[in-house]
Amino acid sequence: MANYLHVVLSQDVPNLGASGEVVRARPGFVRNYLLPRGLALPATRHNLAGVVEIKAAAAAAAAKREQGARELAAQLASISVKLARQVGEEGKMYGSVTSRDIEEAFGAQGLHFDRRKIELAEPIKALGSFEVPVKLHASITATLKVEVVKQ
Repeated sequence: MANYLHVVLSQDVPNLGASGEVVRARPGFVRNYLLPRGLALPATRHNLAGVVEIKAAAAAAAAKREQGARELAAQLASISVKLARQVGEEGKMYGSVTSRDIEEAFGAQGLHFDRRKIELAEPIKALGSFEVPVKLHASITATLKVEVVKQ
């Protein structure tokens, strides 16, 4: 029979719960993951009394992140980048364009986002214009305009 600890989540934790919820979790998970990262607080009387405040702070932070993602999506929609790559005699590209290359190109324009959010099924291996989706927030997906040209 497994023992569980009750904790109050201070941030959203995937597959566990939303911020401000009281959840049950295994002691090792609480001790080694949730508490050191500041994702949860022990479910004491004092912390349980502050659940409303935690939920309000989490809602405000989530709204701020969503607004920031909306602004970034608007900026990304207005900019396209050109990536120059070497091409062989038959028009075949040497190498490919990866999410890291795309992230660096937009970073040079002053727009920063996490490359792991780029939904690129496989690296781009041809010349031309491409629209690459990037998931900035749970409800916001922007489209990056990438043009791969001959160097």
